Amino acid sequence: MLVNTLLLALREIRRNVLRSALTILGIVIGVAAVIVMVTIGGGATAQVTEQIASMGSNLLMVRVGQHRGPGASSAAPAFDLADAQAIAREIPAITAVAPSASQRLVAVYGNQNWSTTVNGIDNEFFKVRNWTVDAGRQFLDSELRAGKAVCLLGETVRKELFGDQSPLDSLVRLGSFSCQVVGVLEAKGQSTFGSDQDDLVLVPLRTFQRRIAGNQDISLIQVSVAEGRSTDKAKSDIEFLMRERRRIIGSENDNFQVMDMKELTRMLTGTTQILTALLSAVAAVSLLVGGIGIMNIMLVSVTERTREIGIRLAIGALEREVLLQFLVEAVVLSSFGGLVGILLAVSGSVGLARLLNIPFIFNPGIVLIAFLFSAAVGVIFGYFPARKAARLDPIDALRHE
Repeated sequence: MLVNTLLLALREIRRNVLRSALTILGIVIGVAAVIVMVTIGGGATAQVTEQIASMGSNLLMVRVGQHRGPGASSAAPAFDLADAQAIAREIPAITAVAPSASQRLVAVYGNQNWSTTVNGIDNEFFKVRNWTVDAGRQFLDSELRAGKAVCLLGETVRKELFGDQSPLDSLVRLGSFSCQVVGVLEAKGQSTFGSDQDDLVLVPLRTFQRRIAGNQDISLIQVSVAEGRSTDKAKSDIEFLMRERRRIIGSENDNFQVMDMKELTRMLTGTTQILTALLSAVAAVSLLVGGIGIMNIMLVSVTERTREIGIRLAIGALEREVLLQFLVEAVVLSSFGGLVGILLAVSGSVGLARLLNIPFIFNPGIVLIAFLFSAAVGVIFGYFPARKAARLDPIDALRHE
């Protein structure tokens, strides 16, 4: 019986192909929009997580910064090397500590110049930031101790100054002094905040302090927490240690900040998930519009086929059989719209992911939910026209012209 009912529904849909196609358009658009929004949102969330993870393993950033608000101090003193050494020595959960200082300078090679950020670092920087050298080498211990005029280039700086040439052993001028290029960093691309991570030059910290800054200040201490250890605990330990070293007592405000990158990850992924849910809810409205379209066309179909319904009822068809026939027809329409919407959504998501340069992450769960929802729309909005058809009086239906 169900097979015959399904065949009758397909025959009626085929008889009015254009009308059926226009009827399911709302379902197609709604299903496709929901799946695309969720897929692109999932890709954006994954990209945010990946980009933050590329900045370092279990990374904490200790920055100089005065507290804003009532009781704020007018200035915040910089860190020094002893602060970084104290963190490495006294916080047991720490695996690496990388003090650094930075300044914007113009890098010059031959006729080419490029404004970039010069960072004074030591080799712990590479461990903390999960950064490897693509060509050449890291700094030697002797170069770090003596403050030699050597440097490593980020991929963007290498490309702007040297093009396709190898920069190794070349001399690059940074502000008022020249340094020898001993390595090139692997490319990392843009950060979560849109800045170019490869637009930098690294020099030994002592070199930076003597030749560029002219002081012993450190503006940033990057800390890597051991796997399996609590970053929250490490953060609170660092805050306690820094308050003690910087002689901040009682209710005085901190003049430094400790940022946990895991907290930033949770905040950003939470934001993208909320936006994805909001956009998906807006897109789902078109499913409601599509359902109303199906109900409207099924009511028209009942009116057009009143005489046919009367004949079926007169020769012995039961009300539930007529109800089932029109209900199946509505479900077939909406389900077919759901399938077309899924095909459009998958192909559209792949194209958009490539265009936006985010990973394409196929989510079978949302595809199944969208299809079931489209079928449910057919049941819900097809029930009223089907019930109207089933309750027609056979005599009145046979008289209908």
